[in-house]
Parts: sequence; C-alpha cells; structure tokens
Amino acid sequence: MLAYIIKRLISGFVVILLVSLSVFLLFFYGPSSPAQPICDRDTGNRCTPERLATFERNLGFDNPWYEEYGKFMKGIVAGREVQFGNATVYECPAPCLGYSYRTKVPVFEEMKERMPATFSVAIGGATLYLLLGIPIGVAAARRRGTVADKALVSSFLVISSVPYYLFALLTWLYLTIQWEIPLFADTGYFKITENPAKWFSGMFLAWVALGIFGCTTYTRYSRGAMVETLGEDYIRTARAKGLPTRTVVYKHALRSALVPVVTIFGIEFGVLLAGTIFTERIFDIDGIGFWSLQAVGARDLPVVAATAIFSATVLIISNIVVDVIYSVLDPRVRLS
Repeated sequence: MLAYIIKRLISGFVVILLVSLSVFLLFFYGPSSPAQPICDRDTGNRCTPERLATFERNLGFDNPWYEEYGKFMKGIVAGREVQFGNATVYECPAPCLGYSYRTKVPVFEEMKERMPATFSVAIGGATLYLLLGIPIGVAAARRRGTVADKALVSSFLVISSVPYYLFALLTWLYLTIQWEIPLFADTGYFKITENPAKWFSGMFLAWVALGIFGCTTYTRYSRGAMVETLGEDYIRTARAKGLPTRTVVYKHALRSALVPVVTIFGIEFGVLLAGTIFTERIFDIDGIGFWSLQAVGARDLPVVAATAIFSATVLIISNIVVDVIYSVLDPRVRLS
C-alpha cells in the first residue's frame, strides 16, 4: 500500500509539473504579449510599444521560456523577486505564485484568503450529496419497480436535465427574492470564527442548491449499484441463512455498492474544492471559483495560472484518496 501511494504521489507530481508548464507556455506563445494586460492597466490603456517592451523586460518575458519557467518553479520553493513597469521590486515569499496584475498582492496570499469560502461550499455541498443521495438510492433499490421507485427516478432525471447554473439561479431568485424566506435573506461567506450562525445562514442556500442538484447523480448510481449487488450470490446466501433484511442491505450489500459512488464523489469533491464558479457567483461567495472567473475577465494571468495549478493538485489528491479507499470498501480490489 505504501509503495502504491508513493508511486501515485510521484506520478501526480509529474502531472502537476506538466500542467504548470502548459499554462506557462500558453503565456509565452499566446495571441498577445503576456505583459499587455498589466501595461494597459498601469498606463490607462495608453500602452505604447516602448512601454510594453519595458514591462516585458521587467517581467522577464523577453528571456527564453525555460529560463523563466525555472525561476517560476524556484519561486514556489524558495521565493523570488517580481518587478513590474517601474523600478519597484516586490519580494514574493515562498510559495510564490507571482503577483496579481490587478491588486499587486502575492497570488498565494489572495488564494489563502479565499480558501475557507471554497472549502465551506465544498464540504457542505458534498455532505448533502451523500446524506440525500445514498439513502434515497438504497430505498429506491429496495423498492425496485414500484410506483415510488419510478417516481423518484423520474423526478431526479428531470432535475438533473436542468443546467446547474439555471437551477441555482432559480433557487436563489425564488427563495431569496420572490418568497423572501428569512433564513436565505443574506447569502454570502462570513467567517465562522467571527459569527458561526451568520456563516451557516450565509452558506445554507448554496448547500441546498448543490445538495439537491448533486444528490440526483448519487441516487442513480447508488440505486443501480444496489440493484446489481442485491442480485449477487453472496446476498442470496446471506438471506438464506436468515439474516435480517437490514443487516443484509446495510452491512453486506451497501459496502460493495459504494465503490462506484466513491469514484464519482472523489472526482466531484475535487472539482468543488477547485472552485465552484456558478455557486460562488450566484450566491455572492468570494471563493477561488469566483476569483478565477474575475481573473479571466481581467486577464490577470498569474491568478489564472495559480488557480489552474491549484485545481490540478486538488483533483490529483482526490483521485489518490479514492484509490486508497477502494481497498477498504472492497477487498477484491488489489492495488498493484
């Protein structure tokens, strides 16, 4: 197991390097100069070729790409200095992901400020995924073919066919604006250390939207896996021995049925941690997803690169954790 984890960590590190290299090369060989956005911003959209050349020289974009990429990777470990169009040199401590073109603040510092909001959205939404999706899927599998089963499957198919951004927007419009429910009146992220009650009320509607929409997927997967598992020979043997139905379903069948559900959960939880753009935008949560959306609109390239690397890292770690959990849920899974 330890050798497998080490092997996966090494391969994950290689993937992160490739992602960072790809993003860096896109900056160098993009359709416009990577220094153009900050030159336009600092000169009031009066960026002359001479000023642009100054910004490119100070930012290092006139050097070979491999030299600048080496400085970028070294900055993550040991920090580096960053200079813009003027003579001011900014110290960027490790892990240095550059300075934001908009705010002139280290990217990692801004990312740290937004991580609690994104983690709050991800953990709350993922919890509702599981608390709603798996029990409903198991209940539908136990009543396979009945009216209740067909009604659940049909209603969840309707919900999942609606685009998530539309579902979340309608949830916010009706519960907050149209019906003016007090619990959902003030959405957004508030620090849990300052006011836990306000933090909960500000995040609750985002969790509800994510939970209801996301649980449809887990209901379908858990139902399908349970239907297949309940037809296995060892389940029939357990029933023939006279074991209670509750023991057969929840102790023997559910453990095997959770394997495909864990796969979906691991990937989706990584995506949530990487930044839920629509959720954060609609519910006014200043997290990593909303931050990356703003960075793309403002052509804030260091922030775009940092969020891409962060997303890749989170997804890789999620996949490694999922593979390890496989061996715990299903002894038939062997890690080589």
